[in-house]
Amino acid sequence: MATTTTDWNERLTEWMQPFLGQFRHVAQRHWAPLYVQGLLGPTARKTMKGVAATVAASDKEQIHNFVAGSRWNTAPLEGELARAADALVGGDEAHLIIDDTALVKKGERSVGVAHQYCGQLGKNANCQSLVSTTLARDEVPVPVGLRLFLPKSWAEDRERCRQAGVPDDIDYQPKWKIALGEIDRLLATGVRFGDVLADTEYGGCAEFRRGLTQRGLRWAVGIRASQNVYRADVKLRMPAQTSGRPRKHPKPSQQTVCISDFIASLGPKGFRRVTWRNGTKGKLAAEFAAARVRIADGPEARNGKHLPGDEVWLVCEKRSGGELRYYASNYPSGTCLRRLAWAIKARWSCEQAHQQLKQELGLNHFEGRTWSGLHHHALLTMMAMEFLQTLRCEEKKRLPDGAASNAFATAS
Repeated sequence: MATTTTDWNERLTEWMQPFLGQFRHVAQRHWAPLYVQGLLGPTARKTMKGVAATVAASDKEQIHNFVAGSRWNTAPLEGELARAADALVGGDEAHLIIDDTALVKKGERSVGVAHQYCGQLGKNANCQSLVSTTLARDEVPVPVGLRLFLPKSWAEDRERCRQAGVPDDIDYQPKWKIALGEIDRLLATGVRFGDVLADTEYGGCAEFRRGLTQRGLRWAVGIRASQNVYRADVKLRMPAQTSGRPRKHPKPSQQTVCISDFIASLGPKGFRRVTWRNGTKGKLAAEFAAARVRIADGPEARNGKHLPGDEVWLVCEKRSGGELRYYASNYPSGTCLRRLAWAIKARWSCEQAHQQLKQELGLNHFEGRTWSGLHHHALLTMMAMEFLQTLRCEEKKRLPDGAASNAFATAS
């Protein structure tokens, strides 16, 4: 039976009750579900005008004030969002995916806007960049965090920050450090996941990988082809002291090699075809090679080179066009290649989430310029997305297995 508009609105009102309890004022509890309803509505542009036209045409200023003008705290609602996401898709088989997404902007006064890399356009452009955190399981992504990256040009101009409402305690942080902070927030909330996935922008950073390991987390991340590694059997020894200052670091028994050369040395026989899931056009497969190595990201030695770090998996994916992609993972040494490929390729679902947040729910339609306004809008957009995923999961349980799979594959 098709769901009517009345049923849909009633389900949204019921679903939002835990969130509404986190608002301090009656007016905020009134406008929050209306704004989410507007984001879910049929209007193509989810601007203030577009949202108001859907749910409260005569109250555009009230809606604008709720999102962009008032200073309600997002933290309690972010906690509720994380708990609901965990109940929906959390668990040992879930992935926590770290990425970022850009919002293209023409002007220069919107908070955090700068000429920087924009994945949507595939080049540098004037945009805002948000560090995103997505919890996903069984190809169902649920965004649980969107945090604005503040470029150095902004952080060093405190007057500009003040005009955009940037809190005084917010300063420049690299994206990998923002991501670790988001992971800590989610862990403190009790969100459950089996591993952390990230692309090369994060995985190529030794501090990020080290931070994940220090938190006792399993990870599988992209890594640069130029990264140096040692073979897993490398030994460290302290050279005999002859003269001069005492040595502080041991000497590796072998030289480093960049991972592209290391993989090339495995030859064609080092690759094996692996299928990781069924797509809409059939099975998704590629050739993969994997070997145990020690990344050269340990302490810096006397000659400026880095000593071996922890032993990890080095994985190479050879795509159908011959393109090579490299990954590193601290999965246990006995992990099979298919399991490694399954984890690595699970990252794609966050891109699906970003696409829906922008194209259907209006993440990139916000016209306000302030820090609080942007984060309010981003949070409410994530709430709308989580509600949709809740409906989809409920519908999937009601359908036969084949019909459920087909419905999920074609869901907008």
